[in-house]
Amino acid sequence: MSKNISRREFIKTSSSAVASVAATSLVGGCAADAGTATALGGGEMTYRTNHNSGDKVSILGYGCMRWPMTKVDNKEVIDQEQVNRLVDYAIEHGVNYFDAAPMYLAGECERATGLALSRHPRDSYFIATKLSNFNDSSRKAAMEMYHTSFKSLQVDYLDYYLLHSIGGGGMEKFNERFVDNGMIDFLMKEREAGRIRNLGFSFHGDKACFDALMALHEKYHWDFVQIQLNYMDWKHPQGRNTEAEYLYGELEKRDIPAIIMEPLLGGRLANLPDFIVDMLKEKAPAASNASWAFRFAGSCKGVLTVLSGMTYMEHLQDNLNTYSPLVELTESEQDFLQDVAGLMKKFPFVRCTHCDYCMPCPYGIDIPEIFQHYNKCLNEGYINEDAGTKEYRKARRAYLISYDRSVPKLRQADRCISCNQCRPNCPQDINIPGELGRIWRYVEELRKNQ
Repeated sequence: MSKNISRREFIKTSSSAVASVAATSLVGGCAADAGTATALGGGEMTYRTNHNSGDKVSILGYGCMRWPMTKVDNKEVIDQEQVNRLVDYAIEHGVNYFDAAPMYLAGECERATGLALSRHPRDSYFIATKLSNFNDSSRKAAMEMYHTSFKSLQVDYLDYYLLHSIGGGGMEKFNERFVDNGMIDFLMKEREAGRIRNLGFSFHGDKACFDALMALHEKYHWDFVQIQLNYMDWKHPQGRNTEAEYLYGELEKRDIPAIIMEPLLGGRLANLPDFIVDMLKEKAPAASNASWAFRFAGSCKGVLTVLSGMTYMEHLQDNLNTYSPLVELTESEQDFLQDVAGLMKKFPFVRCTHCDYCMPCPYGIDIPEIFQHYNKCLNEGYINEDAGTKEYRKARRAYLISYDRSVPKLRQADRCISCNQCRPNCPQDINIPGELGRIWRYVEELRKNQ
């Protein structure tokens, strides 16, 4: 892929910075810092109170976008038995916030979530869902989507309702989706009637758009706002995303509770390059990579809950360990993570969070899996080795074999014709056809060098 810097060269040029970061982070009070990082969990869930509604919300929220799947008659469907098991375990251990959307999991997310939650008392959980009217902004389509959410989730009120993914297209698109069709006025009346208890929006966009939305706070009274926040995006966002530090600061000024999405940046902050993992382990040997990211997100006082799409029980258990209770980051730990983020920024990752908003591709390409495979190989050192060396030959073979195993040939990057249908839907503003073309050229080069 990128010929600017190889993994070996990157680690070599970064080695002095790594040593400096580790030394700086471990001087002065190192024993206390390391102790707080390793002594996670073992107690009760941490809760935050929403001052607008009085809701006592678990700091760990369940993102329902990545429910486990299974195959039935060669078709991928949601594994309802596993969903029920995960929901039961989460509620038993203090999780009470569940975030769904009509568009997730090919339109089946709300139904599966509703089936699992309806087996529990209604007052034992808070349900959030969204008006995901990206493709059809007509009032008729939006109203149908809104009412269908109640039926699918099997509820007669929604605790948290979001205008979904504001920012793409700026305020012009916001007005088209919610103002011109009268939906925002309707939803405010629904809030007055109690069918919506908290009304807010999720955001992926630039400062100008966010500032415009904040200027509307007096008119619409945003009860909460969902933002992308993690230790990479705090100061180093890419695409159309704004620095999380700025977004959070603007919400804090107005005393608007923040709900956090992408605390792991699509899993990337859990699956880190080896030398970054070594840095984290030196600070806190018993802490998982993910726990650092979740502690970072949860340490902001104005955060109501941090969403995690926990597909597997081990993900849920690790996050419960981190937040039961939350041990907030010390100042030196926060500085340490910002130094780590500065190093991570130099790695040429494809900034995909596996949200699947780009799917389905009309030509059958598995866009998220292609990007995930590339990022994984980058982490493991299977990219950017010099041709002709023993290391290059090993890396080439590992990349090609794992690529064919991860992505069926008819769903690989060479199938892209740059129709650009996917790009407007990407919250990270990735040039998807450009990145697919880059990966295709890289794979062709590997195959030629066999």
